[in-house]
Amino acid sequence: MDEDLEMLIDEIILDNYESLHKDITEVTRADALWHAILTGVATSDRRTHSAFKRARVSQNEGEEALKELCAKGILTREHAKSRSFFEDTPVSDKLKFAVPFVRFWFAFVSPLFKGIKEGDFEEFHEKFANHKQEFVAFIYEELFRELVKLSLTEDPIVEMGSFWNKEVDFELFAKTKGGKVLAGTLKLSKEKMKKSELTKLQEKAASASITPHVYVLFSKSGFSNELKALKGANLKLFSLKNFKALLD
Repeated sequence: MDEDLEMLIDEIILDNYESLHKDITEVTRADALWHAILTGVATSDRRTHSAFKRARVSQNEGEEALKELCAKGILTREHAKSRSFFEDTPVSDKLKFAVPFVRFWFAFVSPLFKGIKEGDFEEFHEKFANHKQEFVAFIYEELFRELVKLSLTEDPIVEMGSFWNKEVDFELFAKTKGGKVLAGTLKLSKEKMKKSELTKLQEKAASASITPHVYVLFSKSGFSNELKALKGANLKLFSLKNFKALLD
């Protein structure tokens, strides 16, 4: 944990490309269509149509490949938990890698295999630097969900996931045993989260005809005093220091 991340990537992953590539292709059968879709999933918003668009495949062709990828245990389909709350809300599936390393591989390594295979890592490092923040955002999102689930002990969460349709997308959407609905968002910038972020979340909920009982916010850099003053039963705030609970 004390070593430089990019140096570790060079030594453990890129320098061992041939061996790791062999392991990956044993699972994926070196199928070009599979690889295109996996890269599409790894570099998009995880929605099926976005992945197919990036992979440049038709809906039917993509769906057939997805059946195999899911059956193989490489991907899983995430259905919006909102179905049980708002049955009439149109939603589409999102896709998730069963193994996080495979997501990293198809986001940054597989698309640049020619240079990496020859020992030239410059293009990789340039792409990683440009897209690292958006890549790790999903990891924070998953940790955020686990943290919220762990923190609400008096009225435990019984359903947890995302809510999305054509207009809105909540990073966190949940229902507690007592019937309360939670909606949440996260911010990973170096600036503190301000009250305006809560207002945006409330407006987003209103546009989707949703009335959450509790709003849940995560900020990597903390919160403004104005927002902290609103913290209470209907507003939960979490920052990096709260992740210690997951380690404990």
